[in-house]
Amino acid sequence: MGSLPNATAGGASERPSVARRPPALLAGIAILSVAALALPLIYLVIRAGFGDAWAVVARTATLGLVLRTLLLTLTVGLGAVVIGVPMAWFVVRSDLPARRLWAALCCLPLAMPSFVAALALLGAFGPKGFLQQVLEPFGVDRLPDIRGLLGATIALVMATGPYVFLLTVAALRGIDPALEDAARGLGRGRFGAFVTVTLPQIRRAIVGGTLIAGLYVVSDLGAVSLMRYDTLTSAIFTRNQASFDRSAAAVLGLLLVALTVLFLVLEHHARGGRASYRSGPGSARRARPVALGRATAPAVAFAATVTAAFVVVPVAVLVYWFQRAARSGADFDVPWQAAVNSLTLALASAVVVTAAAVPVAVLARRFRRPWTVGLERAAYSSNALPGVVVGLALVFFGARYVPVLYQTVPLLLLAYLVRYFAQALTGVDTALAAVSPRAEEAARGLGRSPLRVLASVTLPMMRPGLISGATLVFLSVLKELPATLLLRPTGFDTLATRVWAKTDVGKYGQAAVPALMLILIALPFLYVAARDGIGEGAEDSLPAVAAT
Repeated sequence: MGSLPNATAGGASERPSVARRPPALLAGIAILSVAALALPLIYLVIRAGFGDAWAVVARTATLGLVLRTLLLTLTVGLGAVVIGVPMAWFVVRSDLPARRLWAALCCLPLAMPSFVAALALLGAFGPKGFLQQVLEPFGVDRLPDIRGLLGATIALVMATGPYVFLLTVAALRGIDPALEDAARGLGRGRFGAFVTVTLPQIRRAIVGGTLIAGLYVVSDLGAVSLMRYDTLTSAIFTRNQASFDRSAAAVLGLLLVALTVLFLVLEHHARGGRASYRSGPGSARRARPVALGRATAPAVAFAATVTAAFVVVPVAVLVYWFQRAARSGADFDVPWQAAVNSLTLALASAVVVTAAAVPVAVLARRFRRPWTVGLERAAYSSNALPGVVVGLALVFFGARYVPVLYQTVPLLLLAYLVRYFAQALTGVDTALAAVSPRAEEAARGLGRSPLRVLASVTLPMMRPGLISGATLVFLSVLKELPATLLLRPTGFDTLATRVWAKTDVGKYGQAAVPALMLILIALPFLYVAARDGIGEGAEDSLPAVAAT
């Protein structure tokens, strides 16, 4: 994770400018963008100071929330690894039939928000769910309640498993098989070579994917709320909605930020400090697929079970609920306006956030100085801010200091800028790393200014990476829930908030319509983000895809 921004793609040499000053316009935009990212943390410190922060921290209930959040993070991380790593190995290193199809199916859950996964689980296995109705003729009146830690874990593993899978696929494709062959030649068995040679080389990818899963868990609101499993995020949202305990909500927000920073530090040490990824164009040769033999059937069964649980069951349950509600005469209104709102916000955010990330990436790579590097690091730190914290901060600043922006779309776009700036910066920086400075120097030699070189040479060469980064922001905004709930204008709905509103009152059949629309809208954009990742030789694009 931490090394991705500095990795040079394709082995391209990079000679940052140290003699020239960065353009003032570029520096000003970068500074303003990063300053906006600091607003949530400033808010939390100010707001927590009005109350007895230590008293809130010392409460038994607070300790319980922290422990419950950590427990959920641990179970989801383990589940994502147990599913993601074997699937990645089957897709990359084995002769599993239809490997490309399985890889594509494993990417599809990225189009499904965690609260939709939770909704589908409740519809399939919850009280009076689909399975309950199937078993009723056999005398089964009620199934055990899936809600709680179990349900929240399953829903969030469904949402985060693809992250571990994608990063592990990228790492496996980048390993030179000659190292494993050497271990086999020294008498190691296939499993022994994997443990002693392959696993250490993909450890960083596994840890990075687990970190993404952990950050997803601590910031999740929808799945834990539907599964009635209280975490720090759900407690913050509840206290803020209650309006009488917002100082306590700010203190819990600081605890949440502290947890995310702790995860980042642990991930840094777990992946081996400052060691960096190989920056060459690929492994020396492709690894020969391992013949599964008798294990083919179990491997296919495993892949089919995973994709059925992650893709087929959720979609089937949503369709079933829709048909059931339609047969019962429920009133349906297709939320076209909510779909338009979702598309508009996602597209606008993709453009704005990606454009704001360009100056920071250019300063850090082409005008490398302590303060430009500091800007870059501060920008990446915004990834530690959950959506509910960002929403709380902008509610405070909007209502108190700029009431003209309170509950407006521009303030909502600012929230998405803060929330997903690090995502866009990763994509932009990866694209910029692949651009040789020599092309820029040639344009400068023809008398063009740095800004003209950026516009006419650098950005056109970065276009594929910019599109990829913007697509990731689009997908993330499309699914975002807590900040949107807190900041949206009155009467302004997105597909995510419509799903939330219907499930909150138990109208699961009506919630299926916006949920299915959300998945259908996300699919083509997910294909754009993942098409190179599921192909061969695209290992450099996968870490960026996983940032979704």
